[in-house]
Amino acid sequence: MTQTTAQASVTSQTIAVEHIRISSGRPFAEVRRKLESTVPKLDAGIAEALGSGDQKRANDYEQTGPKLSIFGKRDHGALLQIVGSRRNALQYEIGNPLTASKMTRHQLPAALEQGRGIFEYDKPSSFFGQYGDERVTEVGRYLDDTLEAVLRNAAE
Repeated sequence: MTQTTAQASVTSQTIAVEHIRISSGRPFAEVRRKLESTVPKLDAGIAEALGSGDQKRANDYEQTGPKLSIFGKRDHGALLQIVGSRRNALQYEIGNPLTASKMTRHQLPAALEQGRGIFEYDKPSSFFGQYGDERVTEVGRYLDDTLEAVLRNAAE
């Protein structure tokens, strides 16, 4: 599906996403400690080295660096204090900057294309629908509309 305005066009493509769930019998705090002690935080220096084109540092990192790093961590459980019930819910962004560069050199999802700004994202409701809870899907649809409006505004 494609929609076009005077200065922006929006295309939509449905893709299949496989959702994996790994449930631990260990307490939350123990699982968190184990993950964070196994997967290091991203070395900011490697991002700088990649950005400056330092091939030697990139090769060294690929050979001896961690296979995965934690790029960021958000405490979603803390957000639930607004309704009086903090929960154990963390969201991690985990990856490898070199692996990412091997993909994005071929397909850069958010970039300048022929001098034009491009936004690409996965529609929130398409992910949240997996939970089979209409209340959650409704929030996803709200995010769909809000995110699209913000990005369209930026694009127009």
